[in-house]
Parts: sequence; C-alpha cells; structure tokens
Amino acid sequence: MASEVYFDNNATTRVLPEVVQAMMPFLTDFYGNPSSIHRFGSEVGQKIAEARAQVAALIGAADPVEVIFTGSGTEGDNAAIRGMVEARPDKRHIVTTQVEHPAVLGPCQHLERKGYRVTWLGVDENGALDLNELRAALTGDTALVSIMWANNETGVIFPIEEIGAIVRAKGIPFHVDAVQAAGKLPFRVKDLPVDLLTLSGHKFYAPKGIGALYVRRGITFSPWMMGGHQERNRRAGTENVASIIGMGKAAAIALDRIAEDSARIAKLRDLLESLLLESCPGSRVNGGRQNRLPNTANISFRYLEGESILVLLDQQGICASTGSACTAGSSEPSHVLRAMKVPADWLQGAVRFSLGRFNTEEEIRHVNQIMPSIVQRLQGLSALGKLGHPKRSEVEPGAPVGTAGRG
Repeated sequence: MASEVYFDNNATTRVLPEVVQAMMPFLTDFYGNPSSIHRFGSEVGQKIAEARAQVAALIGAADPVEVIFTGSGTEGDNAAIRGMVEARPDKRHIVTTQVEHPAVLGPCQHLERKGYRVTWLGVDENGALDLNELRAALTGDTALVSIMWANNETGVIFPIEEIGAIVRAKGIPFHVDAVQAAGKLPFRVKDLPVDLLTLSGHKFYAPKGIGALYVRRGITFSPWMMGGHQERNRRAGTENVASIIGMGKAAAIALDRIAEDSARIAKLRDLLESLLLESCPGSRVNGGRQNRLPNTANISFRYLEGESILVLLDQQGICASTGSACTAGSSEPSHVLRAMKVPADWLQGAVRFSLGRFNTEEEIRHVNQIMPSIVQRLQGLSALGKLGHPKRSEVEPGAPVGTAGRG
C-alpha cells in the first residue's frame, strides 16, 4: 500500500502521467505565443484548438468555440455570474441555492451587497431541492439562475435537466457549476437546457490553475477579463498553454473511461460507507438517500469534531476533509449541512471521503481498521467531560490511535 491513502479527490486529483507527458513539450520546446502570427506561435494555437475540441467532447458541446479556457473553476463561476448580470443591467434578481460552492456564493453575496436581490433556495434534510420553490422564485426581473450540478460536500446530484426546463420556459439564462460533475457523470450539454457551464481541470486529473466555461452560442455574455483578444475576446490574457493541453488530454481520457471508473468507484464508496456504519456506532451518511456522485461519502460521527478526526487520520497517513478545500480552516459548521438541517449533535462531526481512480479496496479496508479506534478515543474524551466537541488543539500529535498495520 502507498505511504498515503488519499481520499480527498473532490479537493484535487493526482495529475495523470499521460497528462504530464502531453504537457511537457509545451514547457520546453513549443513555447511560442499562440497569438503570434509566425508559424512557431500558430502551431501552438492549433494545439490549443485540439484541446478545446477535447474538452467540448467531454461535456458534449455542439461546437468547440463554445468553450472558453479560464484560470480555474472559481474564475469560470465568477465570469458566468458577473458577466451575465452585466449583460442584463435592467434585471436585478438572481436565483441560486444555499448549498453552492463558495465560488458561486461569493459573487452572489457581493452582488447582494451591491443592491441585487438574491433568492437562496433551500434544500431538505436529504439535500434535495424543492422545484416548486424554484418556480415561485422566478420573475421578469430575474437575470440569471445559477445552480450546481453536484454538491462538492455530499455528492448530492440536482436534476439539472428538469431545473433547466423550468428556467428556460421563463426565458431566463441558466448557469450550472459542473466542477464536481465533469468527468464523473456522462452528459451532453448541447442536449440540455443549460446556457453556461463551469468545469475545472484538476477535478479530473489535469493540473491546477486551468478551467473552462461553456457559453452556448447565441447567449449574450460580457467578458469579465478584458485587455486582449484571446478566447475570441471573451477572456483576455495569454493562454496557459501547457495546462490547456493537459486539460484537453485529461478530458479525452475521462470521456473514454467515465463509465468504467464511475462503476468501480461507486462500489468502493458503497463498501466504505457500509463498513464504517457497521464498525463505528453513532455514524450516519449525509445525503445518502439521494442520487449522488459515485465517489463521495459524507459521514457524520455523532458528538465528535470532524477536524479532530482528520488530525488523527492524518497521523495515520489518511487524507480526507470536512468539506470544501476553499473553506478549510473555518471554525464554522458546513453551510451545506446547516442548510440540510443536520442536527447539532451530528453537524460538527462530518468527514468527507472522496474517492478517485487510484483508490483500491485494500485502502477502504485499511481505513475501516483505523476509524473505529479514532472514534472510540474521541468518544472517550467527550465522555470524560474534557470537551463537548473535541478540538484540534486537544488531540495530542503523534499519539497512538490503533494497532492496525498499514499492510
């Protein structure tokens, strides 16, 4: 077994060796600016066009020109929301959900402070949306609806086709944050009532710092990044060529393997959940009654502190998280679980295990050997009255957790 067990693939994935190999020539030999007129630069531009076609194929776009390369999924979300609002200055209303990623929450909160009205759709205890609430929220003043495809913390999948049909019937643009869905779920955006869609390369084994925004042909879109003609005047700035090539290669691999990988990883996810629920009394799966991403398990351990669990897991070489990497370090409970009305005694003890292509059944069983002793130790501290929710500072670094070997 590897020295680390990495169950944090929703935060980022390992870059595939094939992707690194595809990128390397563009960090060494093919360094021309793709905007240059000379052949040395234009050859690079042709390779970007090939990568654009690969990303378009992954999401099932009608035309590669609908794909705009960005610096991240966060940039794509910001560009979609702020660009669409700017293109519709007479409309001052936005609809989104309470469980979005900070990349959507942040710009919507910013616009709210600027005088826009934002409707924050709630979810039920299983993480599902009430589509009647969505219908009631739409008005003639609505500039944009922005709803994620799959939740990054719980893996809960929203019915995007049904949501899009409701929104399109009102003639309102619809943006989907598909950062966690792309590469895990098969879809053809050209066949969906979706106008804008965001994705991020490092969620499907491409490097960090590269993303894409799909903008359907005919949609009026104001560029957020200005100052150059790149990306057909829709995103200024010299292209991150090597990472674009890497994202294209990763997209092609994901498209080829999506069915096989999803089926295998879903079995591992289900095994992990069943083992931990049996071996750790006082545990529950958040969002487990909904259709979810094949790789994501969000498990709460009653009366415990998720951060303390992570510290002890880390001491055993096991990587997991309590939620979005973009909110790591926050002392506040997950906004997603709060929106799901998870009771207080379960709220702080949530741990997200997000699996990936490189994980194995051996790793699942190893984690299940380690977790019971961690839970028992922290339950013992709580029972002694030393703490209500165990805090990171009160978990001794390097203290023994269990006797299970690494294998």
